[in-house]
Amino acid sequence: MAAAQELSLDNLDIIGPRHYEDNGYPHREWAYLRKHKPIFWCEYPHTDPFWAITKHADIIQISKQPNLFHNFPRLLVMPLESGMPPAEEPPFRHLLNMDPPDHGEYRSIVSSNFTPRGVSHLRAEIEDIMGKVLDDAMGRENLDFVIDISSKVPLDVIAALLGVPQKDRELLFQWTNAVIGVLDPEFQAGGDVDSTFDRARLGLFQYFINLTEERIKQPTNDITSIVANAKMNGAPMPQFEMLSYFLLLVVAGNETTRNATTGGLLAFIENPGEWDKLKKNPGLLKSAVEEIVRWTSPVIQFARTATADTEVHGQKIKKGESVCLFYPSANRDEDVFDEPNRFNISRDPNPHLAFGIGEHFCLGAHLARLELEVIFGQLLKRLEHVEQAGPIARLRSSFVGGIKHMPIKCKIAPASD
Repeated sequence: MAAAQELSLDNLDIIGPRHYEDNGYPHREWAYLRKHKPIFWCEYPHTDPFWAITKHADIIQISKQPNLFHNFPRLLVMPLESGMPPAEEPPFRHLLNMDPPDHGEYRSIVSSNFTPRGVSHLRAEIEDIMGKVLDDAMGRENLDFVIDISSKVPLDVIAALLGVPQKDRELLFQWTNAVIGVLDPEFQAGGDVDSTFDRARLGLFQYFINLTEERIKQPTNDITSIVANAKMNGAPMPQFEMLSYFLLLVVAGNETTRNATTGGLLAFIENPGEWDKLKKNPGLLKSAVEEIVRWTSPVIQFARTATADTEVHGQKIKKGESVCLFYPSANRDEDVFDEPNRFNISRDPNPHLAFGIGEHFCLGAHLARLELEVIFGQLLKRLEHVEQAGPIARLRSSFVGGIKHMPIKCKIAPASD
């Protein structure tokens, strides 16, 4: 374990999935890199080499040059033994691995549904979903916060937006766990990495083949219908891209908000003074949401590939080399954030990069903010007591900072009229 030894550029582990599972985010290692080698060439066994980008300003510089730094072909830095298909044979083609001009054309199909105005009408529905989740948990002293609360709200919200009926929503939960947690034995269902990923991907694809056929025959106003009936240069969207679109919406709509919710409550449990501050001043709720997102930074990294020789932070980067953008590191950058390792819900300003920046700024950022505002707003009113009741279990992943299980002891009050 790196924390038990003196750090050096020779012994840093910032990409091993087991390291994240066992220790959480390598904030100590990232801080070391920000100070000593903010653009660091990493050559690990079983991983294609890459430049680790750990500073806030450098991530902004790279993200705002989508023609110089492409998302395709390398979307993530993954261990080669992970079983994932090679970068040149992607198992999907969606917004995250598209570059201009395709990215903008595909994004525009649903972008108006995810603007602040586009999601504002969902507040009452999200409040209703969260209220029912808390009602179901009321009277139970011991809960797994992930299974019983934090996973339920984003799942129901994205399923409702897509027009997926209640009876099928557990399938979405299983598929998203398998896609994101493909390296985690808990989600491999007795199979290996290859079969786990393929089963989930193909299961989701087949489900949306059937659903889109219904929406083409009988259009509705849900997002499945919008995508199914979209035209690209006058023709229907190609099926592979259309199914990939749904995979992205399902996975991103579930994972990030779920993990921000879980990590946010954990931050409040570990920093009870901030919970007390919020209870005394509920007007800090929007600020608290931003700090939760900065603090948890659920998406750990995305990769980019240089399309020409260039330079970042004084370091020459050659055409074809990969850069890996570590967002949680940028969100603890000492040059940007005062006391970056302090959870402070009144932090202002808070220019975090947890939703990315530039061309690939998170499509669902405004929806995620609304969900978190509703979730923590209701917890603020109804959670009379909470404490951690056992160790948390983290996801074996260096892509999403997931918490699979978080046992808590709590008291939930009835909803007030």
